[in-house]
Amino acid sequence: MATKKDAIGLLKQDHETMRGLLKELERAASKDGAKQEKLLREIESELRVHTKIEEEIFYPAFKASVSKKEDVKLYYEAVEEHHVVDLVLPEIRKIEPGSPEFAAKVKVLQDLVEHHAEEEEGEMFPRARKAMDKGQLQSLAEELGRRKSELAEEMEE
Repeated sequence: MATKKDAIGLLKQDHETMRGLLKELERAASKDGAKQEKLLREIESELRVHTKIEEEIFYPAFKASVSKKEDVKLYYEAVEEHHVVDLVLPEIRKIEPGSPEFAAKVKVLQDLVEHHAEEEEGEMFPRARKAMDKGQLQSLAEELGRRKSELAEEMEE
């Protein structure tokens, strides 16, 4: 019987999906413009949903569960890293796919997302596991999953 993912497992799965999409976009960055645009839309959609569920549900729960200054600092850094990604995405949309500028912006986005995911997986998530019990992480996973479904439906409309 498969075990259900807790909140951290769910967020890590999103990170893996994003890493795969960004690698695919990087590989396509100097070739197929139509494929690049499709991938960029998919990445943008995935990022919007992921950052929203983290900011609305996971980050506040993390912040409420920790007391050390360095843990609270991780919370604020994570929110600001989302903001930087939000600044880069519209810039990429303005650039002609297939151009050297497009490839450079995609690489910057990839680096930002990878740094953010590594920091969460290496620092924030282990601290969250210590600060929150299994039941809380499972409950958060259910809440994250529900909100993720709602946001995905909204984006399709």
